Parts: sequence; C-alpha cells; structure tokens
Amino acid sequence: MAGQWAYFDTSVLVKRYVREPGSRRARVLLRRYRFLSSAIAPLEVISALVRRQSAGELTKRNFSAILSRLQRDRTYWELVEVTPPVLERGEDLIQATGLRTLDAVHVASALVFQAASGMRIPFVTGDTLQREAAGQMALNVVWVP
Repeated sequence: MAGQWAYFDTSVLVKRYVREPGSRRARVLLRRYRFLSSAIAPLEVISALVRRQSAGELTKRNFSAILSRLQRDRTYWELVEVTPPVLERGEDLIQATGLRTLDAVHVASALVFQAASGMRIPFVTGDTLQREAAGQMALNVVWVP
C-alpha cells in the first residue's frame, strides 16, 4: 500500500468506479497515495451512482458490482469526521470563495487534517470551483479533469 496521504474529493473517487474522462489518472493516484477524504464521501459516491443508474448509465448488475467494490475499498479509507471545526472552516470558505456546501466541507476537511497532523498533503479534485478555492487556501492541488 502507498505511504503518503492524499485527500481525494468525491469527484475523483467516482472515477474509480465509473469510466469517464480522468478515470485512468484517478486510478493511478488512488494506487499511489493512501486515501483520505471526508466522512461525506461515501454518501456522495452512492448518490452519484444512484443518479447514473436512474439515468440508465449503469445497469442494475453493474451498480451492484460497483457497490460491492466500494464496500471492499472502504476498509482502506481514512475519513475525516464532520466536526464543529470542519463546519466552522467550511463556513469561512463559503464566505471567502463562494464554494458550494459539500465542496466547502471537503476543502475544510483537508485543511483541518493538515493543521492537526502537521502534514502537507495533496488535494486531489476534478471540480473546477473546488480546485480554485483549494488553491486560494494554499492546498497542494492535483487536478484530475
């Protein structure tokens, strides 16, 4: 298993399970780094998968297979709890950058983790607005379009 942590936004995590632009790069990064994300990431991934199934982009069989893979992968994930310091930082981010709520929770989670651990870690995202806000907060952004 990889040694260094990286924070992965849900936009990149979904690429692990569904083939789309950036999927190959996402899989390389997910093998290279130890996985860190917010506790909201599993909900967001499942929501994205349900939307794709409802739109006919995933068959019921593929959806079930992806959910099984997701459950196996979760044993390797480290998730940052949504605590009052994360929410307070998220509020500040929304005011400073105009981020959407869940994107602000992700950026805040990475910032709180870095502050608590003393480690500077990559912030991996495929979301344009989040990339810009994370850059403004001096996170080491890895872009996966």
